[in-house]
Amino acid sequence: MAKNQNVSLSVVRRLPRYYRFLGELLQKGTERISSRELAELMGLTASQIRQDLNCFGGFGQQGYGYNVEALFQEISRILGLEHRLKTILIGAGNLGRAIATHMEFETRGFELAAIFDHSPAVIGSLVGGMPVQGMEQLENFCKTEHPLVAVLCIPKDAAQSLADQLIALGIRAFWNFSHYDLAVAHKDIVVENVHMGDSLMTLSYCVHDLLAGEGQEQTV
Repeated sequence: MAKNQNVSLSVVRRLPRYYRFLGELLQKGTERISSRELAELMGLTASQIRQDLNCFGGFGQQGYGYNVEALFQEISRILGLEHRLKTILIGAGNLGRAIATHMEFETRGFELAAIFDHSPAVIGSLVGGMPVQGMEQLENFCKTEHPLVAVLCIPKDAAQSLADQLIALGIRAFWNFSHYDLAVAHKDIVVENVHMGDSLMTLSYCVHDLLAGEGQEQTV
């Protein structure tokens, strides 16, 4: 699937929200919706929605709006959700186990194919019905199964060296929870760094900003 290299990352990051809201509308039996109505649901502007979708050709009709099912399917196609990118997860601690168990990889364009850890305490245990393999099996698995994506749920100090190893084994993309801002000197490698602490601190700022606007002060 060819990608439009001129589409900004901010637009791409809104696409999953469109997909989620449209999916909810489908479940309610909604057949069509205007950009204004969709904007009200999502907390955006109608102009923003039209601009975002026009990056990919635009899908609405004047006086009709958007066919919900058709737009839902188009965004699924744009996001590549019809494919199943073979994925491995490294680190079967609390976070890794939660992600492997509760994240619906298959509905988001991925296939979780294997889980690895270095701890004898978890190797051989089942996580989401999948046995945890030892790190010594990683190289052989990658050479035979050719996964493209790695989910890193490992300590910060292990991330860089492991990323270099995984890239050498054919990994092309990382979903990185290691708290290490993974920057790789390889073009054609994609990294999505996830910092939940950063998100929580952003929430802290927004809450204090809200309270300040209401004339409230927080005291220690």
